[in-house]
Formats: sequence, structure tokens, C-alpha cells
Amino acid sequence: MSPEAQALMLISWLLLIKALQFALWPALRPALKEYAYPAAYPASLLLFGVLTWYAGLVGLPIQTALIPFAALGGYALYRRAYRRDELKHALVWDAVFFTFFAALLAVRFINPAIIYAEKPMDLAFLASAMRFMTVTPPDPWFAGGALDVYYYLGYWMMGMLGVTAGVPSAVVYNLALPTVLGAAAVSVYAVGRLLIPKFAWVPLGIFFIVNPAFFQNLFLGETTKLLLWNSSRVIEGTINEYTLFSFLWGDLHPHVMDIFNQAFFIFLVVYALTRWDDIAPKARWLFIACAALSLGSMPGINSWDVLLYAPITLAVGLLIWRRNHDPGFLLAVPPLAIAVYAPYYLQLNSAGFSGFGIVSAPSDPIQFLLVHGFFLALIYAFTLRDLKERPYLLAAPIVIALAGYPAAAIAALPLAILLVRRHLSASDFLVASGLVIVLLCEFVYLKDNMSVDNYRMNTVFKCYSIAWLLIGTGILVWVGQWLAERGWADRYTPRQWRTLGALAAVALIITPFAVPISSIGPTSLDGSAWLREQHPGDAAGIAWLNQEEGAITLVEGVGEDYGYAARVSAYTGIPTVLGMPFHEQMWRSNWSLISGRQNDVRTIYEEPTRTLDLMDRYGATHLYVGGLEREAYTIDLPVDGLVPVFESGDVVIYLRE
Repeated sequence: MSPEAQALMLISWLLLIKALQFALWPALRPALKEYAYPAAYPASLLLFGVLTWYAGLVGLPIQTALIPFAALGGYALYRRAYRRDELKHALVWDAVFFTFFAALLAVRFINPAIIYAEKPMDLAFLASAMRFMTVTPPDPWFAGGALDVYYYLGYWMMGMLGVTAGVPSAVVYNLALPTVLGAAAVSVYAVGRLLIPKFAWVPLGIFFIVNPAFFQNLFLGETTKLLLWNSSRVIEGTINEYTLFSFLWGDLHPHVMDIFNQAFFIFLVVYALTRWDDIAPKARWLFIACAALSLGSMPGINSWDVLLYAPITLAVGLLIWRRNHDPGFLLAVPPLAIAVYAPYYLQLNSAGFSGFGIVSAPSDPIQFLLVHGFFLALIYAFTLRDLKERPYLLAAPIVIALAGYPAAAIAALPLAILLVRRHLSASDFLVASGLVIVLLCEFVYLKDNMSVDNYRMNTVFKCYSIAWLLIGTGILVWVGQWLAERGWADRYTPRQWRTLGALAAVALIITPFAVPISSIGPTSLDGSAWLREQHPGDAAGIAWLNQEEGAITLVEGVGEDYGYAARVSAYTGIPTVLGMPFHEQMWRSNWSLISGRQNDVRTIYEEPTRTLDLMDRYGATHLYVGGLEREAYTIDLPVDGLVPVFESGDVVIYLRE
């Protein structure tokens, strides 16, 4: 793929993102006023996602989702809603979005390969959505199955942006991550503008903060390659990702894709808690619709998020009712959120979750501090003064520690202090919400199909990612307030602050090119470019399959999860008999079904008398033989019934006659 083609794809992608945001902006103005412009970035992505999903559900062309945006933009032009003075002031929001977009784009350009961890899975789901554009998309790793076993809406949303912009899946992958970061940064900056106008940039630090374990590993001389990884595997038997790690690691995974939606919902929470009285009664329904769209999109993008943000929604609704005597938010947002994707819930066929369990081995307090230590130090610094008035609160951590939960006791004291404050500010609410999540992870976990040793892994992994964003945003607002109280804003003139901001933006964008980043393959926006260097036969075969139209089902070799196997289905979205076995077991909770397919694939390659019958059983139209298959199996195919339709290097693709 030429650099010119990649540049055109990037321009097409950004023009689409900007067109959607620009069209929605005036419609949000009655409820969000000067914050309608930044809110339109994440809101337009979510709205585009739901409109394209319903188009796919009823069999309409995906591009029909553009009609409402065109109507909104046309109506705004007719009403002359795009005012020059507002556009001038809005440039700062564009600067935030494009700065963060460009910074992560540089990282992906330097290291674009979609090869390790769960990247192949993420690409497979993305490619399936883009190839078929139907609801529910086929499961590319389980021929005949559908993605109703997994929360796939994030892949759908990004995939339909790619379809509309004319960008292939392997490039969409590397554009989607910067888009998520840019939209998240705009929302976090909006929180800063709401609560600490003179230091609105401080909350953006949430995207750069690492945990104490990172510095411990650095001090111990850990290699650059393992520095980030080891800092995300701290508490035994769990995963402890933080925001910076998630974006640099580069998995286009549900918990990463929903970061922009989380940040948007956090902004809406802060706006509701601070500006509810300023919203006209009729415009409140528009605000409620935004909150419902955000909350309602969470189950389909990353279901873990709604488990925690739904209670937060209820708490916000109760606070608004108490302070403003208006139950509208509380009574309207939850049912409307369910209604947003009601057919999605009816189609859901997930397995592997069987309720909640009690944590038998809570976190080691040292490991706990290596994850949360920086945040906890700041929380204690900002809350301990309250103990002078309420020393009895020390009883909470003492009781919890004596009960055998020392890590929970560390978080319990500042949480207790915040909960008894006479006035809970919006930033206090964010920090308290995050502490509640961290505390709950010490006592309960969600039962899934993980091993006995890793029974807490997913719970801590997904919940800590949410808590990190909530706590970090709230604490950084406290830091900004502390700086404002001490007159730091007056140390520089407004022009000097703007200059510093511009320099910081430039530094952020060029830093990836100055830091040594280990990469596989050439620099590119194409996540498949590395294949052409290291696996040219597979690259050619995948390119050929991507050009083929019609109903195709594939047989390819089955290997271990997180390896090179299932690469053809991942890079094409074409369903194969079986992709990564452990992942399918996680989603379907039926190992006999998974192992049966695994054995059938071996039989297809090695027992020619059964090859065709088994291919017919799974509806397989093509059989792929490459270097991986030759290493894994003793290839012995029937003489009749299979016609070679593609050959390149060590790759042969056969068509079932």
C-alpha cells in the first residue's frame, strides 16, 4: 500500500469524523451550550454507531446513517447556526482532539503490526463487521456462529466508519485507536474547563500517568520491552492496566474502545452535577438523551463498564433530585439507555458468567500500593485534614484490616472521609466512585471461565481500568484547584500559556519518533504491512481472499491462542472452522464443541477420505494451505473435489467444487 494511498485514507477518515461532529454540534447547543462543540465529538461517534447498527439490523445500506447527520447539518446551515465567533473559540477543542489523535497515530505508524496479544482477535472482529455489514456479524473464528457471544459494538462502530470512509480493516485498526484517544481527551479537557478553567489542561495528565510499579521496574533495571508489561501485571493473578499502557500496548479491545465513551459519560456527570439548573427544562430532555446514548452504548462496547456506570447513574440522579428537586435524570436515563439497543439484548447469547463470588485471597497491600500508590498519596494529602473533625472515621480501616483485608483498609479511610463531607463536589464524586470500585474488587469478583489461579483476573482488569479513569480525573481536578488557589495561573500571561500549550502539543506529537519503540515490519498505517516482509505467501493469499466476494467459509490451521494461527480469518474477516480455541471456550463454555472442531480441522488436512464431508459439514468453500498448516499437519488432500484457485510461494488456496 503506497504512502499516497495511506494519506488519502487518513484524510478520508478525518473528514468523516469531522463532518459527523460538525453536523451534530448545533443540535447539542440548547443543552450543552459552549460545551456542545467538544461533546459532539464522542456523541457523533456513538450516534453514528447506533444508526449504522439499526441500518444493518433492518438490511439498509450502512451509508443511510449519514442522512440524519446531513439533515442536521443542512438545517443548521439554513438557521445560520454556524457562527464565526463560536467557530473561532472552538478551535481549542479541535486542537486537543487532533493533538492527541496525531500523537497516538505516530505511535501506531511506527509500530503498526497487528500480530501479538489480542490484536488478531480485535482485527478479526473488526474485519468481520466490515466484510458482512450485517447484524449480528458472523464469528470469524467459529464458522456458522455469530458474534452475539461477545460485545462487538465497538468493532462495529469503528468498522462502519471505515466502510463509509473507504478504509480497509488493517488501516482502520490503526486509525481507530487514535480516534478513541482524541475523543476521550476532548471530554477530559471539557471536565477541566468546567471545574478548573485556568488549569483545564491538568486533567489531561490522566493519559500520561504511570503507576508506581513502572518506576520500581525502571529502578530495578528492567528492559524497555518489559517495562510497561510488568507494570500492568502487579497484583498476583490479575491484570492492572492503566490508561497510558492500554493505548501504547495497542490492543483495539473493548475496554480500550469504550474509554472515549467513559470520558464522555464522566463529562456528562460533571456537567449534570454542576450545571443542571442552567439547562432549560425542555433542553434537559436533550441532555438526558445524550446520557442515555452514552450509557446505553456501554453494554455493547464493553459490558463491564455498564455494571459500574449504571449505579453511578443512579447516584447522580439521586443527587440531582436532592439538590435540584428534579427526578427527571433518575427516572428517564436508565429506561432510555436500555431502549437505545433493546434488540441487541434480545440477540445476546453470551455464556461463561455465573454470578458473583467472594474473594478468598485479597490483594497484597504492597502490590496494591504499587498499582494505586500515586493516586492514594494524593487522596490522603487532600483529605486527611478532615480527620481533625471526624477522627472516628479511623474505625473503618481498622475494622477492615482486622477482618483480613489490609489493601481494602488503605482505600477505605479516604472513601469514608469523602462520603461524610457535607458537600460532595463533582470531583469528590468521581474520586469516591473510583474508590468504591477499587474497594469492591477486594471483596467480590465476577465468576467466569478463567482458571482457579486467575479467578479475579477479569474483574480486577476491567474494574481497575474504570477506577483509574474516575479517580485520576477527579484527583487531577483537585491538583488544578490547588494550583489555582496558589495563583499559578498568574505566573504567565495568557499569550505565554498559549505558547506553552502549543509547544507541549508539538512535543507530544514528535516524542514517539524520538523514543526507541520496538517494531515489527515497516512504518505504515497498514497493520498487515509486516506480512509482506515476513510471510509474503500469506500476505498474497490474504490479499487475494480480501478481493473475493460472496459467501466464503474457510478452513485454516488451528494453533495456540495469541500465536500466528488464525491469521487468515483475522486479516480477512472470513469465518474459519475454528480460530483461537481458548477464546471460543471463554465465550461458549463448551469445550467438547471446541475440541471437536479442532480435531475436525486436523482430519480435514490429514484424512483425504473425510476431507470433503467435513468441509461440507461446516459449509467451508475454501481450504488454505500455507507454511503454518504444513508444519502443524501431515497434509494429505483428496485428488478430486478440491481445485487450486490461488498459489503464491508456499501458499495454495483450494476451492471446494
